[in-house]
Amino acid sequence: MRLRLGRQEFAEGDHAVMAIVNRTPDSFFDAGATYSEDAALARVAEVVEAGAAIVDVGGVKAGYGAEVSVAEELRRTAPFVAEVRSRFPDLVISVDTWRSPVARELCAAGADLINDTWSGADPGLVEVAAEFSTGLVCSHTGGLPPRTDPHRVAYEDVMADVVARVTELAERAVAAGVRRDGILVDPTHDFGKNTWHSLELTRRLDELVATGWPVLVALSRKDFIGETLGLPVGERLPGTLAATAISAWLGARVFRAHDVRETRQVLDMVASVRGTRPPARARRGLA
Repeated sequence: MRLRLGRQEFAEGDHAVMAIVNRTPDSFFDAGATYSEDAALARVAEVVEAGAAIVDVGGVKAGYGAEVSVAEELRRTAPFVAEVRSRFPDLVISVDTWRSPVARELCAAGADLINDTWSGADPGLVEVAAEFSTGLVCSHTGGLPPRTDPHRVAYEDVMADVVARVTELAERAVAAGVRRDGILVDPTHDFGKNTWHSLELTRRLDELVATGWPVLVALSRKDFIGETLGLPVGERLPGTLAATAISAWLGARVFRAHDVRETRQVLDMVASVRGTRPPARARRGLA
């Protein structure tokens, strides 16, 4: 299925890196490194140079933390999105929010994609995506409300549950007027899941790919990687890249990442092994 976001089109077989730019003081990995606007703008320039086709801007920490009002979320994100749009006209801007009032203001400021990581908790998001002709990420949280962690969650078949939920959301969005070629589905590792579930989703990702909807994966330094390897967040890059390579081989198309340059190299290598990307240069045994 064709994927069109902003001014960009991503063909089947293309791998796009979605760089994370958090406008929060308490994010789990960067701990506020891009909370100030100057630092965040510098980060956008850096990730674009490193190969990001999409930047994902968030104004609220995903997990537990201080309550953030709609007004505060907009203060952190709306002027920033407008400035990024002005400086990088061809860059795809994604906004990580589950609130339709926030999404509406950010789309008006120039956002191209609404990254709803909380599985339609606010049904008004599809109306915003339809109104502004933006893309939409349809995710799976196992029924959890925003900013809550899983507790003893159980699924008869976690991948079957993911497929059923995200395809339902995708078809509902199309029926509401969202562009079919702007929809991505996300199995949403860790959200509403334990480590065993997230490992199984990675192993069986081809089943989600088989639905035909473009698949986004957000693996970067997540807890399932830390628990699998017994490592703190600062040491999870190799595990993240391993899961990234597997997901790319199984057909994922967009990869939300903190470490853009390393992720881009992994994706290029996977594409070259698959035979869809030529080597940057090939002299060995030929010159």
